[in-house]
Amino acid sequence: MTAPREPASPRDPHASIPVCVLGLGLIGGSLLRALADAGRPCFGWNRSAATVAAATAAGYEADADLAAVLARASEADALIVLATPTTVVDDILDAVAQHAPRCALTDVVSVKDAVAAAVDRHGLSARYVGGHPMAGTSESGWDATDPALFVDAPWVVCCDDHSDPATWSAVADVAVTVGARVVPVATADHDLLVAAISHVPHLTAAVTAAIGAGPGDLALRLAAGSFRDGTRVAGTAVDLQRAMIEANRPAVVTLLSEAIDRLVAARDDLRDSGSVATTVDDGHRARRRWEDMRAAGPQPIVDVTVGAPGWAAELRRQAHLGRVWTGAPA
Repeated sequence: MTAPREPASPRDPHASIPVCVLGLGLIGGSLLRALADAGRPCFGWNRSAATVAAATAAGYEADADLAAVLARASEADALIVLATPTTVVDDILDAVAQHAPRCALTDVVSVKDAVAAAVDRHGLSARYVGGHPMAGTSESGWDATDPALFVDAPWVVCCDDHSDPATWSAVADVAVTVGARVVPVATADHDLLVAAISHVPHLTAAVTAAIGAGPGDLALRLAAGSFRDGTRVAGTAVDLQRAMIEANRPAVVTLLSEAIDRLVAARDDLRDSGSVATTVDDGHRARRRWEDMRAAGPQPIVDVTVGAPGWAAELRRQAHLGRVWTGAPA
């Protein structure tokens, strides 16, 4: 059980827009805790009365009455954060459209095209900016939440030419408040990117785990670092894995085909020449490049005023250079 939180220090008035988090699982619950601990006005909803009771007992504002929570969000002109599985996004958006249609809206769902399309169907696109914190563990639920989960984690804040600047700034500020590094990404690019670095790795982890278990318990007793690191995400709740991978089906199919082609090439090279040099060398270089990038750290985006002509395109351009948004200039 999460310990009751300490009294939070107040934040500057410019960052005091309330935040309403819908869904208090690992990501949504961690966000509620991180924002509230930073002194940000924040309240949440969860369908489970047990989760609401746990959050309330820990000192956070939560309720199981969705209509009441959204009415409060509407009255406060809060930023609403969808933190539910993709399978229930439409149901939640129905309620948002009914009770808080003028609120700014974002999400932390792992796919963006499907969510953006759902938001558009419900007539909520004008103040919607998609988001996706690249953070998580193999655990789930309120008891797995951690207010430090987002510290130094990349947080995609979708940045399209039609994005509302005020909403974009509000979403980016939330991410910065909890310690994340904001990466502006076009909605159309997001799903293929996360298929490459998250969704396909979940499938390859599942395959690696299944192969390791195939010979029986003796093989599993021999398993050490390679098996542990290569299969970690396979330990994530099955329903959560399926929901995010299946929701990103077109992008996953595309990149899974590339992964299969590379594995087939490795098999053929090993069979025909006794070597897997190409596959291993390519992977080694990619991994070392990632390690070097992490060691160097990101550079801040500079000389961009959100809302100025061409601001979204310039944010995307600088993000492609490895830069991150660290907050509006003073």
